[in-house]
This record gives sequence, structure tokens and C-alpha cells, in this order.
Amino acid sequence: MAGEQLESTRLALREAVAEAERAAELARLLDAAQTKIAEAEHATAELRGVQERLSETEKRLEAAHTAEERLRRDLAEQRYQAEVAKWKLSSVQVARWSRIGDALKTGKSNPVRLARGLRGAARPAKRPVAPKRQPVSQKGADRSAAAAASFQATTSTRTVGGTSVKLKPFRVPTGPNTRPHLTVAVVAEPHAEALLRYEWRQSAGFTPKDFARVLAAEVPHLLVVESVTEGPWAEELREPGEGLNALLAWCAERGIRTVFWHTGGDVERSVAAARLFEHIVTALPRSVAAWGAALASWEPESGRRAPSLGLLPFAVQPRVHNPLPLAGDRFDRVLTLDELLPGHLSYPDVLTSYRWPRAVDCPPGTEAWRLAELAACGTPIASSRPSDPAPESAAAAADADARRAHVALRQAYGSGTMTQKVDDLLDAVGLPSARATLNISVIMIDRGDLGHTLAQVAPQKGVVQLVLLSDAPDAAERARAAMPDRVDVVVRPADPGLTTGGQLDRALDLCQGDLVAVMDARDAYGEHYLTDLARAFLFTTADIVGKAAFYAHLRDVAATVLRQPAAEYSYLPEVAGATLLARRTVLRGLGFADVSEGWDEVLMRQCRTDGVKVFSADRFGYVCLRDHDSRLLGSARLVDYGPPAPHALI
Repeated sequence: MAGEQLESTRLALREAVAEAERAAELARLLDAAQTKIAEAEHATAELRGVQERLSETEKRLEAAHTAEERLRRDLAEQRYQAEVAKWKLSSVQVARWSRIGDALKTGKSNPVRLARGLRGAARPAKRPVAPKRQPVSQKGADRSAAAAASFQATTSTRTVGGTSVKLKPFRVPTGPNTRPHLTVAVVAEPHAEALLRYEWRQSAGFTPKDFARVLAAEVPHLLVVESVTEGPWAEELREPGEGLNALLAWCAERGIRTVFWHTGGDVERSVAAARLFEHIVTALPRSVAAWGAALASWEPESGRRAPSLGLLPFAVQPRVHNPLPLAGDRFDRVLTLDELLPGHLSYPDVLTSYRWPRAVDCPPGTEAWRLAELAACGTPIASSRPSDPAPESAAAAADADARRAHVALRQAYGSGTMTQKVDDLLDAVGLPSARATLNISVIMIDRGDLGHTLAQVAPQKGVVQLVLLSDAPDAAERARAAMPDRVDVVVRPADPGLTTGGQLDRALDLCQGDLVAVMDARDAYGEHYLTDLARAFLFTTADIVGKAAFYAHLRDVAATVLRQPAAEYSYLPEVAGATLLARRTVLRGLGFADVSEGWDEVLMRQCRTDGVKVFSADRFGYVCLRDHDSRLLGSARLVDYGPPAPHALI
């Protein structure tokens, strides 16, 4: 009995000792926790103090910036006033009465000097030009200008067959963008960045260390990260690290959608990083199956959805892939792709090379996007004509190349631009893809042959409205029957008491499209005429587009001529009135002159006076038809004795 009590006492003692040890451990842990809490409170207090000091520093910095701006404005004003004072002094000094006074003073004791001085004072003197206020330089603008300049072409020399050729680099445009309401943070290499940078307000150039500071200046709606292989994010994408995880967490806290864009390399290399994003898109259709298999074999963490999968292929970006030419003639040789694009060229230099040669011979297997970019720049691909055509066939061969290049350009744009691909992306991620449209209202005055008039406009694409002025009794019914259902048809009788300009002005008030086209019922228009012409608004800053280079056919001699062949793709003082396509708001501001002959010439003069930019597009899709017209022969080249359609209506 005593033994049992002793054993029971021993067990109780052991339990008491263990309980005491646990209590001591808990006390130690409690002391450690309290110490950490105290340290955290101390750190919080220090952080609060740092934040207060930072806030105060930011306020002082803002005040310093304000003072700096004020001083900059004051300095600019003082410089302007100094220039004004110098100008006033110079104006007084060159005034005739002042020069006569100087001559009298210096020649009062010397008749010869007096006569010479008076003779010089009598001559008219050029007055100095009054100074103008210069805009105050903004410090913040330096950074954006430097960023834009960093994407410009840098190499102006190309070497082919040991021969060095100097050319003027293509100037990459800096704005505006398609969707100014949307801000997107982008991690991309130069090629992909060039495709995306005009689609929205783009934030780029941030690194894993400074993204929070850079992106906080304008919080984006979307993050797009390409599968880059170089730069500060390349290592993060090979093996997701703290920088990538912090960036995605920062986006998640602010509800910013995230997209991973696979543009090259093995799928397996990118899977680990891509799984962290909400959406995955690939530029390579052949990789969709591999991405689907990789995602199917992965189980997302609890509470997290698997990324969606879609396509975002490379496509033509109108702002950089367009037929705007380089200064000077093209290099008169057919180059291989390797000769055209040596490996050391940056992408802005590639955009210059695209526009350089007479034609490019591309080998089988060349990427479709590369062929589309070349075609969009107006360069013929795989020319079949000889390197040195016979003199008598040189013009015909050049025309054939131009036709082939124009058809390829149309097909490149028809396969879908980057703007259209981005529309699909934004719809997929749930962001608004709204952007300005280029819907067209067409004005036509029937000249007695309503069938020919309607045949010119009915096949056109992009038309939302036809405003037809016709005296035919059944004009409304025939027009509605000829035009597609989507087109709003407005028919009004022609007013014989009005001039051609007056009738056009009345018709303009009825137009509702973003663009307004004036088509001449006497002439011939190809089915792609308006889509080809409207394309120029995608890559120019013009408000009026038309044709200064165009084909004409003179029936009396059955001759087809090409008017001003060198006037394609350039800003010019005027274009033909029958090829006019203008922004409706601009055209309403200008109005049409109340004249019948030369209304287009008056309009062009008004454009020059008001500083409205006018752009001459390609030569195709339109033929000016006349029985005889001596004016058409000026600046024209004979193309053929025969019908114009094979040359112009392609």
C-alpha cells in the first residue's frame, strides 16, 4: 500500500515538474512575444515618424518644384522682355529718321561724309523681326522626350555586298494612342512594345525594384508581361522570384488584371511564371495545345482559379507598319532577308530597313508576321522581275511591282491589325475596348446616270450612310435596293438654283459618319477605294485624305495616263476633289465654297490658310473619266492606250 502511494507521489511530482517546465516555457514565450510586440510597436512608431517625415519632405519637394516652376516662368519672362528691349532698340536704330540724325551728327563738319551718310540713310533697311514668347520648358517633359528618343532608329548605314549605303532613318511616331482612357503597364521587348505602345497609355521601363514607385504615379488598369529573355525581368520569369510575386501581389491588391503573353521559347520554360497570372495568351497558335496540357496537369491553390488561355498573335501596327516612305528613292536591288535584316539591328532600325529596298526575297518558312510587316510597309516580296529590266519595260515593271505591293499591303491589313487583336484581348479580360471609329458618309450628286452612280458606291466597305442628290423619280427606291441594309440612305432632289459647292454644303449637314467622302458620279471607283483611303487615317495626322496621284482615262484618244506619280503617300497642299475623304467635324468647320467650278481648289486653299493637314494616299482604286481634258495631261505619264481598269482598279 505504501509502495503504491510512493509511486503515485512520484508520478504526481513528475507531472508537477513537467507542468512547471511547460509553464516556464510558456512564460518565456510570453516574454518573447511581449518583447516582439514592444519592438513592433517601437518600429511602428518609428515608421509613423518616417512616414510623417516623408510626407513633410514630399510637401517641401512639391513646394520646391512650385517655386522652381515660378522661377522658370519668371526667367523666361525676363528673357522675353530683354529680347523685346533689344528689338525696340534695333528698330529705332534702323529707322530712317534715326539714321538721318546719325548722318547729320557725324557729317556736320564734313560735307562728303554728310552726303554719303544721307545717301545711305535714304536706302530702305530691313526691320528686325519681333521676338515671340517661347513656351516655358517643363522639367517633366525631358524624361518623356528622352524615352521617346530612345526608341528612335540609330543606325543610318547599311552594308550590302561590301558596299556601304547611307539612308535617312524612319522616325518612329510618339503619339497619340488609340485608347487614351486606358493605362497599361507593360513588360516587353522592343518588338512587342512597338506593337502595343499605340493602343493605350503605356507604362514601361519599370524594374522589380522600383515598380511600386513608378506605377503608383498612374495606377494601370492592366498588366501585360511578355515572355522576355533579356532585361531586368528575364530572371524573374525564368524562376519566379520576389520581384514578380511582389508585382502580382501589388496588382491583386488594387484589382489590376494581369496577362502573361508568350511570344517565343519553350512552353515549359514559362509555365512556372505564367501560372501566377490571371490570363495567359500566346502569339504562337501551334503552342496552344502545349499550354492546354500544361494547365490541365496543374491544380491551382485553394481559392485561386486556373488562368484562362487565349491567343494574341503578332499583327500589323498601323502606326509603324505603313507605306510612309523614307526620304529619297528606294535602293534599286532585290535583297535577301538576311541582307535586309542583319542581327545587330534594333527594332526601330528594322522599321527603317523594311522601307529601304526595291523588293525582298523571303525564304520558305519566313514567319507570317514578318511577311505582313514587310507588306504593310509597301515593299514587294520575292520580286520575280529581272534585276535590270530593259529601259522600255522599266516603267511597266515598276507599275507591276507597285500593284503587287499594294495588293499585299491590303491583305496584310485585312488579316487584322494589332488594334483589332487588342480589342479581343480586352474583351477577354473584361476591360472596355471602346475606341474611335472610321465610319463613312458618302455624298454623291447624280449626273443623269443613276445606275452608274450607285454602282460606284454600293460595293464600298465601311459606309454607314449615303447622301444622294438626284432628280430621278425613283432615286430613293433604287438607292435603297442597291445599298446594303446596314447603310442609311438619304435622298434629296438636286437644287438647280445652287452651285455644286452649295449642294455639297447642304448635303454635308445631313452627314452623320465620322468621315465624309465626296465621290464624283462621272468617274470610276474600285470596290476597295474607301477602305484603302480610310486606312491613311490610321497612320497619319491628316484631317483630309485624298489622291494627288491617280489614273485618268481620256475617251477621245483612248489613253490612260498616270497623274503626278511621285505624289503618293505624302503631305501635299492639295488633292483631287473627287477623291476627298475628310473628318466630318473639320470639313464642317471649313465648309464648301459657293461655286460650281474649282470648289475643291478653294477648299484646299482654305486648308492651307487654316493649317489643316492634307495627305495624298495611293494611286489606285480611282479613275478620272473624261472625254477630253488638257489639264489632266499636265504632270501626267502615259500608261497605255486602252482601258484603265487593269492598271487602277485592283
